[in-house]
Amino acid sequence: MHYYEVALTLIVRKNSSTLTYAHKSPLTIGTIVSIEIGSKLSTGIIYREVDKPDYNTKPILNIIEPQPIPISLVETAAWMSEYYGTNLSNAIQLLIPRGVQKNRRPAKKRIHGGNIRNRTKNVLNKHQRIAVRTVSESQPGTTHLLHGVTGSGKTSVYIECADRTIRSGKSVIVLVPEIALTPQIVDEFSARFDNIYLSHSNQTEAERHDTWKKILNDKSPKIVIGPRSALLLPTQNIGLIVVDESHEPSYKQEKSPRYSALRVASVLAKKHSAKLILGSATPSVVDYYLAKQGAGIAIELPEPAQKFQPPKLHLVDMTNRQMFTRHRFFSNILLEKLEESISKKRQVLFFHNRRGSASMALCEKCGWQSICRRCFIPMSLHADEYKLRCHTCGQASNVPSNCPECSNSPIVYKGIGTKMIESELSKLYPKLRIARFDGDSSATDALANRYKELYDGTIDIIVGTQVVAKGLDLPKLGMVGVVQADTGLSLPDFSSTERTFQLVTQAIGRVGRNQQSSSVVVQSFHPNNIAIDYGLRADYESFYKAEINTRSKAHFPPFTYLLRLVCSYKTEKTVVKNSRSLATLLRAKLPSSVEILGPTPAFYERQRDTFRWQLVLKSSKRSDLLRALDYLPDTHWQFELDPTNLL
Repeated sequence: MHYYEVALTLIVRKNSSTLTYAHKSPLTIGTIVSIEIGSKLSTGIIYREVDKPDYNTKPILNIIEPQPIPISLVETAAWMSEYYGTNLSNAIQLLIPRGVQKNRRPAKKRIHGGNIRNRTKNVLNKHQRIAVRTVSESQPGTTHLLHGVTGSGKTSVYIECADRTIRSGKSVIVLVPEIALTPQIVDEFSARFDNIYLSHSNQTEAERHDTWKKILNDKSPKIVIGPRSALLLPTQNIGLIVVDESHEPSYKQEKSPRYSALRVASVLAKKHSAKLILGSATPSVVDYYLAKQGAGIAIELPEPAQKFQPPKLHLVDMTNRQMFTRHRFFSNILLEKLEESISKKRQVLFFHNRRGSASMALCEKCGWQSICRRCFIPMSLHADEYKLRCHTCGQASNVPSNCPECSNSPIVYKGIGTKMIESELSKLYPKLRIARFDGDSSATDALANRYKELYDGTIDIIVGTQVVAKGLDLPKLGMVGVVQADTGLSLPDFSSTERTFQLVTQAIGRVGRNQQSSSVVVQSFHPNNIAIDYGLRADYESFYKAEINTRSKAHFPPFTYLLRLVCSYKTEKTVVKNSRSLATLLRAKLPSSVEILGPTPAFYERQRDTFRWQLVLKSSKRSDLLRALDYLPDTHWQFELDPTNLL
């Protein structure tokens, strides 16, 4: 009889994530098995073999998959548990697809996209060749920060490095920040490679399970493409991991375990002796600083890959109302450049990072405002469905015909959202084909499903939130308009300036990629802010120098580690009491070098019928922050190490 610690997929006890079981024959670490916990059936992974314990053990009931998942994944899950201070079960769950015990009919391998883009082979320029050579000649396990201006041909570098990896007999993982970008990158890679697997959350449970199983059993070199979760598919013999648009916040998981795909990719690459490429035109301040300090290799692509004509840049001060005589929030020059682009049969992209039709509904007489009853934040008007909707909990309510407080009519609506932009453009240009892409888009109208229309120019005007600013390459695009560039600057967070700079730079980087004339119009109430000024000029170095100086003075990453603790209760009195109690305890127990901020109300103080208060801990030693978790109560508290923001 053999005895094994089995890593569980559910938390049985707070301080234990494995249980010991017996099996009559030897099993390999990583084998997925069926076990009994109490009287319930569950799933687990063989974690390690142990000596016979001095207590009775239950038997392993069944082997679910004869092929074990790679031991590197099991070890990576263990690292995630330790590094992020979370139960191992939370990490193990990420390795096993839902319905793994079900017997499914094998599905035909299906690659989305293909035959869309121009297949003309581009010869690598000098900087791209240097980048490929640098990656090829680096030591196994090395992280490379590929910093290339928009249009510099980072994807061509990925493909060339992938080709060398595949020819060496190893596999490649390519991560994208959004499902919307998968058709474009699959289209690029499918021109060069045949054995491609695609996995994302829009697939059905059966499709994802089938893909997972095929990757598990396919030992040949392959390309695996997908968002964050694709990193933890059972890919064997990895030689290269690529994280495209590596600055994007979507690479940080928002639920436990709250891991960063960039950090996990680094660990997984080392376990496979693989190379890691983090590609971005606007890398995060933290990653760029680490690369500059020698934690990896920084590679620059300072020039566009092909000859191009720079776009004409126009910055509009929104406080100057003389520039808005044709429309209340579309400046005269914005509309002029739109019409000029359309007259040349070129597409137009309108970027605005706020959904809905209006962000606020209020009564001008008494000041009544539409507030979500659960979250106590303003509800946004969605004119297409004529509903007020909370963008935190999703609750919807009818639009009042007059003020519920004073019966005054009418209600006025303030703020601009993508739905309002779409509606106003439809009124101004009824004959043009306009498409909106944001968090409210239906599955049918999602960007991934309409990529061909975007690429071939069928759509005249594209309206969207940040989903349209992330790495899209649209050859028919002739003009970009940023309706209000400083939307995110008012957020009380250390990363708001950086995020605004990234979004502005990425949005305007959609044009100026060929030799055709193009234009950019950026509207802002704060045109002199560094995020707007440097973003418009795509001047990353100047922005980085200013921002890293601010971070140093304020003791924010990369100069310190952060831990965010959030307390939630049904009543305000209870949440305040418990937050203060924990703050007092931590100040007594932790070293004086740990700075404890708060407790204060969270940015979203009310959320889904609960009150939320938070503590923010800073320390130059990450281990001190992990110690703080030992004092965290078992219930009513959530934590996040290395948060990308504090909202």
